Amino acid sequence: MVGMTGKRTTTAEQAEKAEKAEKADARDSAPPVPRGFGLTANGYGSLSRQFPSTPRGARLARRSVVRQLGHWGFGPMADATCAVALVVGELAANAVCHGRLRGRNFHVRVDYEGPASRFRIEVSDAVLGRTPEDPELPPDDQESGRGLFLVECLASRWGWEPRNPIGKTVWAEVTAALPQGARPA
Repeated sequence: MVGMTGKRTTTAEQAEKAEKAEKADARDSAPPVPRGFGLTANGYGSLSRQFPSTPRGARLARRSVVRQLGHWGFGPMADATCAVALVVGELAANAVCHGRLRGRNFHVRVDYEGPASRFRIEVSDAVLGRTPEDPELPPDDQESGRGLFLVECLASRWGWEPRNPIGKTVWAEVTAALPQGARPA
């Protein structure tokens, strides 16, 4: 048989071309999988980023974490996503309000440990002098001061540690199993 190129092809070559075309069609019809964003085969995932020490940076941190959790299979309205977003938002807001040092960013790290069904959230800032205290509910007429109380309610454990060379890291662990239907990459 003579093809469009004017070159004679055999039946075996035609079958090979048809097979390649079928594979290409199958690849094209498969849903896209985000590369490098999913959980590992063992069910682990990690996000680590720096943000400016501003209120906008705190919002960006929360949004980035919610987006990453979506890549890991946690929907934006899942209980785990809402709990992690709230904890990240509160710790990031505290880093901006109480740990801000001119010219220094704050750092957010979120690890998902699938086998243990938990998130570990760490927010680091550049000021060691202002460390978190045991959370207490402020009077009803006070508008702020409930952040660490919320973190304590949502987290199974939380605490802080000095950060080398400067600053501190406030961490919290939130229990959350992988949602049904979601699976590691």
